[in-house]
Amino acid sequence: MGILDFLSGQFIDVIAWTDDTRDTMVWRFERAGHEIKYGAKLTVREGQTAVFIHEGQLADVFGPGLYQLETNNMPIMTSLQHWDHGFKSPFKSEIYFLNTTRFNDQKWGTKNPIMCRDPEFGPVRLRAFGTYSMRIGDPAVFMREIVGTDGEFTSDEISLQIRNVIVQEASQVLAKCGIPVLDMAANTADLGKLIATAIAPKIAEYGLVIPEFYIENISLPEEVEKVMDKRTSMGVAGDLTKYMQFNAAEGMAQPGSAAGAMLGLGMAAGMGANMAQGVGPWGAVPGAAPAAAPPAPPPAPPAAKVWHIAENGATKGPFGAAELAAMVSAGTLTRGSQVWTAGQDGWKAADQTELAALFAQVPPPPPAG
Repeated sequence: MGILDFLSGQFIDVIAWTDDTRDTMVWRFERAGHEIKYGAKLTVREGQTAVFIHEGQLADVFGPGLYQLETNNMPIMTSLQHWDHGFKSPFKSEIYFLNTTRFNDQKWGTKNPIMCRDPEFGPVRLRAFGTYSMRIGDPAVFMREIVGTDGEFTSDEISLQIRNVIVQEASQVLAKCGIPVLDMAANTADLGKLIATAIAPKIAEYGLVIPEFYIENISLPEEVEKVMDKRTSMGVAGDLTKYMQFNAAEGMAQPGSAAGAMLGLGMAAGMGANMAQGVGPWGAVPGAAPAAAPPAPPPAPPAAKVWHIAENGATKGPFGAAELAAMVSAGTLTRGSQVWTAGQDGWKAADQTELAALFAQVPPPPPAG
């Protein structure tokens, strides 16, 4: 092999990247001393972009295709003009490959509840979560703003920041949308579009785009959902009285249940009482004497009448008939004493009322001696 063949072999370099990790967004082509030879062949596959960094500055961005790195297609590169460099560029260069395919099934969700004002329930707390996909939209911006000099950059390194942006905008959209909580499930597609539109400018500052954004669920706190479930059950039940009767009957019909046992005991007791009265489970027992009707309860006794006595501007009482008779015998109740009872028209002397009978048993004053 001649010296020219040896030099030409050193002169050719192939630069390419294949990846099957599904999470690598940026990979730096490693070369000893970061020396990219003049005339090297660069292969960029579909779903990739190559960024050429020369002397620390972004020189060019290559889309899918096969390129030969020469002066005519890369003016920033200095052609080899001296043999003393051994056909190697005296300048340091780097090539970064960027994966421009979609990174799907990225998760997002609210860490803390979002306070909203619902037109039906008033202040409520909401939680939301979903998925999104992202891809590199502007390789140059992504390299400058996010990657820097990282030789291998994965989606996990940026997903947390993207989630923070999503949660911030999602909180504002849900709080301002004015859609009732019960109707949000029917409007998740529209809410997702609003959130995606709101986050697009901020995501573009990172050189990324969000081609797909989904809201999987918007939920209330667990205790609120339990109350709503009860309310839903009441609506499904309809007439609560009939619903309770149905549940009771269904429980009694279960074999071995306590309700069924109680029902059986009650039926047995009722059948025993009916048989004792000559009534069977299907009507009167043949040949049995008709059951006598139960006696009517006695009438309630009338309320005893009571009396009040007016004495020295004060009212005493009430007194019953026995107490009044004792007072007449003691002389503390006289014929002229003013008395009153319920239903009487004003105060009257005792001998002008039915109490006059009490004085008939008391002898008159003895005659003067």
